[in-house]
Amino acid sequence: MTRAAIQSSNLFKPIKVGNTLIEHRIAHLPTTRNRAHPGDHIPTDLEKKYYTDRAKTGGLLVTEATIATPKLGWYPNVPGIWNEKQALGWKEIVDSVHAAGGKIAVQLWGLGRVASGALLKSKGYDFVGVSDVYEHEKSEKEAVEAGNPLRPLTVEEIEELVQKDYPNAVKLALDVAGFDFVELHFANGYIASQFLHPKINTRTDKYGGPIENRARFILEVFDNLFKVADAKRIGVRFSPANVFQEPGINPSSKEDYTYILRELQKRADTGNELAFIDLVDGVYDVDDVQSPANVNYFYDLWKGVILKGGNYTEDKNDGWKKILEDADANDRTLVGFGRHFIANPDLPERIKHGHDLNDYDRSTFYTTYNYGYNTYPEYGETRESDPEAKIVPKPLVH
Repeated sequence: MTRAAIQSSNLFKPIKVGNTLIEHRIAHLPTTRNRAHPGDHIPTDLEKKYYTDRAKTGGLLVTEATIATPKLGWYPNVPGIWNEKQALGWKEIVDSVHAAGGKIAVQLWGLGRVASGALLKSKGYDFVGVSDVYEHEKSEKEAVEAGNPLRPLTVEEIEELVQKDYPNAVKLALDVAGFDFVELHFANGYIASQFLHPKINTRTDKYGGPIENRARFILEVFDNLFKVADAKRIGVRFSPANVFQEPGINPSSKEDYTYILRELQKRADTGNELAFIDLVDGVYDVDDVQSPANVNYFYDLWKGVILKGGNYTEDKNDGWKKILEDADANDRTLVGFGRHFIANPDLPERIKHGHDLNDYDRSTFYTTYNYGYNTYPEYGETRESDPEAKIVPKPLVH
């Protein structure tokens, strides 16, 4: 694939997402890293540098998963946005990204059954999920030993999540932190996926059984968010072929997402069109993307912008042929990268000019230090870094 073909493609043409103009179509996918402050989940100086560096090419960045409410659980060293202090920390990052020329979405996270019962117990929260179906025996053993076994959310608790907790996080993200968009993390075995998967969702009330019930949580979240925010500032991440944290691919996946997409398109047609759908296009497990998935039916049912990613990599023979094909197939596709964007803060420029990429080091992805996070150089740059220095993150607000 020649440099001229890349530069003349849709890839480096502006695209309107919601009401926001993005300079090009290479986006940063959400890549969860453990660089937030461990105690109060406030974003840190390391995160500020990370996102600012990747904003310089003017693209769309989606942040790491960020806890929308502690009621659904959390992990150490991940950021939150359920209170104003956390939102003010994020504002430091958002302002820096905007000053660098980029646009940014925060990804809102709810864990459910994949949280830690013991960690929840330590802060006085019940371990709750869609049903009392544990992820695995280790999770069950830990929760039972902590005296906090997994229990199904009550209808009243679900209603509070959709009517209060998610709207609260969205208002903090948009009105206080100033994000361009929010993205709901309704993928990869987390809370919304748990509602959808019939082997996890064993409920017999209005949130279980047929897809109209299993999708109710997702659609109720959207309908309540539309009351507090412009739909054009809201996105969502779906993973229709997911096996990560789930007992295999949802056997009714295509039928389920067909229903959801039709419902979202109905809302779009009546004035509430989402900014984008972030679509995981592969079968993904904890180690890597195993294989592509046929998710083209999303384009048939959803008329808006799709951010597609998970399977893109450079082909040694054809360069970036696949991302060009997808970007040029229509005028509403963003192509997303995660691991390559971690290792290459200037990834869009490298692709545009045909420059070699830095290799990523998976062993540094989930540490809590700066090495392997802000130590990858831009093209032609040298960054001195010591893996033993262990520079720790500092919260952006106190």
